[in-house]
Amino acid sequence: MKRNYKFLIRYDGSRYQGWEHQPGTDLTIQGKIENVLTKMVYGQDYTGAPVDVTGAGRTDGGVHARGMCANCFLDTDLSEQEIKDYCNRYLPDDIGIDDVRIASDRFHARYNARGKVYRYSCYFGEDKPVFERKYVKVLERHPDIGLMEEAAAMLTGTHDFRAFCSNSSKMKKSTVRKIESIRITENGPFIRFYYDGTGFLRNQVRIMTGTLLEVGFGTRTLESVQRALETGDRLDAGYTAEPQGLCLMKVYYD
Repeated sequence: MKRNYKFLIRYDGSRYQGWEHQPGTDLTIQGKIENVLTKMVYGQDYTGAPVDVTGAGRTDGGVHARGMCANCFLDTDLSEQEIKDYCNRYLPDDIGIDDVRIASDRFHARYNARGKVYRYSCYFGEDKPVFERKYVKVLERHPDIGLMEEAAAMLTGTHDFRAFCSNSSKMKKSTVRKIESIRITENGPFIRFYYDGTGFLRNQVRIMTGTLLEVGFGTRTLESVQRALETGDRLDAGYTAEPQGLCLMKVYYD
């Protein structure tokens, strides 16, 4: 009998084309997990339709996750621990399953999600970040944290974030989203942005980060942030920050 399983997943997205299937490549997180689960359920020689894994979101190429959630229906007699062990044995070393639980049949990792927390990490220091280079954006100078916090306060709350979306022209649904909080922390050479929201548009976190950094560097005014919210014009918001600094930290549910 098929049962619905909830997975908690972490991955280093450096060499992948993102979470979701992409035409012409097998380098996606979703694809790797589906391949392993399909062989677990149907055997190594199976060539039919793969197990369908649904993720809570669609991280872009080069983006990481410490708390991605997914679900899928599996027809297996293996226990949750045995499923987890099997996945971690056969998945690449840069993808890990932290937890597997039987969920209700109605549970859907994407539609039931009530919010997500993303972290964007920057580095500003005298030493070259050799070991952290795949997980941070290196800054050439130190931004003004106070100014960035003022701009972050303007982005907090419920707004139409059309200007902070990379594909708004193709969006058929509302671009209104609610940002519960934006925290900016500084610990040694690391400056980190934490975004807690009920949902995010494509590239929204990276565009908000690029916007905040421009404010911090003095190349963008606080007034321009408000103008971007009012006009909804992508050209009025900042650039899209590089993917390697972004990490999905948590997906939360009721």
